[in-house]
Amino acid sequence: MPNPIFEIRTRASNSQARTGTLKLANGDVRTPAFVPLATRGSVKTLEPRDVEALGYDMVLGNTFHLFLSPGHRQIGEYGGLGPFMRWKRPIITDSGGFQVFSMGHGSVADEIKGRNRGGATGPTGNSSNGAIISIAEEGVRFRSYIDGSEQFMAPETSMEVQAALHSDIALVLDECTPFHVTRDYTARSTERTHRWLERCLTWHDQHGPADQVVYGIVQGGVEQDLRVASTEAIAASRCGGIAIGGSLGQDKPQMNQVVGWTTQALDRTAPERPRHLLGIGDVDDLLIGVQQGIDTFDCAMPTRLARHGVAIVPDPANRWRVDLAKGRWRGSQEPIMEGCPCPACSAGFTRGYIHYAAKAGETTGPRLLTLHNLSYIQRLMADLRAAIDTGTLTETVAAFSAGAAPSA
Repeated sequence: MPNPIFEIRTRASNSQARTGTLKLANGDVRTPAFVPLATRGSVKTLEPRDVEALGYDMVLGNTFHLFLSPGHRQIGEYGGLGPFMRWKRPIITDSGGFQVFSMGHGSVADEIKGRNRGGATGPTGNSSNGAIISIAEEGVRFRSYIDGSEQFMAPETSMEVQAALHSDIALVLDECTPFHVTRDYTARSTERTHRWLERCLTWHDQHGPADQVVYGIVQGGVEQDLRVASTEAIAASRCGGIAIGGSLGQDKPQMNQVVGWTTQALDRTAPERPRHLLGIGDVDDLLIGVQQGIDTFDCAMPTRLARHGVAIVPDPANRWRVDLAKGRWRGSQEPIMEGCPCPACSAGFTRGYIHYAAKAGETTGPRLLTLHNLSYIQRLMADLRAAIDTGTLTETVAAFSAGAAPSA
């Protein structure tokens, strides 16, 4: 049955990959697509016109952060997050559940990379740093990282905030459990997430913007049966799209396995609905995720690396990265990336200048690398879309995995 918000154009013959178009209130999104983070109403160091000029169709705003500051009511007075930040194209908003997980246990990226920083008392019994007060059926109590005040977010609260932000896509509130909790806790948490899904959808049916699409979120940790059951539960709901969240494992092979379980179940239960992979976006993750049938991705990686002096380059042996803050680049006249058409490279900025800016704390450096990194990822995604449409995805992925650069 055709989906009114998602039109699938091409399905790859030898993988789950597909191209299509998300048809949203504020415009179309070409898929598969990477979505830059505008966490607090800004893609860091860039203006909205910069992001649009790079070819991006959609950005992601964060409900948790915008709820705390400046507050959804203030943003609502502007007509929503788009008018507030002067972005005229689609926006997806995260629900705040991921931040609850991050305050208590670290981010998904932390987990995959083995950086568990501890946190609040929870299913693992870690000592509390005061961020999370409680996670219960009613919702989440936590202390604001801004002023320490006690805050409460229920499923209905998250939807109310996202209604005021008037994003094109709103995600339901979920609990993002870490890899190392027990199976029993994961099962109970996943069931609660399903109950929260129904509360979110009920609130949105009664009060939400008619042109806002709601995505459910698949949980289930690293347990195959729980992941498949969660996928089936979300697919059986009336949500317009499906996001994949929660713990994806202790390393990338396990993450790919968990995502694969989910997308295979979605091929069976909700083949026409769009799929979003939350918080994942390294180059190798994008290559694999596209083949697994993911339609949209979001990740802080390109912009965060840029703020630390790291450029994305076609160098898989070094995780597609070069750290220009390192001393070896002092005085270098090499371009950031040979043949790159991005605004930074085409203007002639060198690795030596980026090194200087990083060491001097000049904000021009992070801006230039943000332009470069986001340009690289956008051109990569455009090439992957073209490869799916022309039946050459296998060869294109192999070329990128071997160190080929995206098209200029």
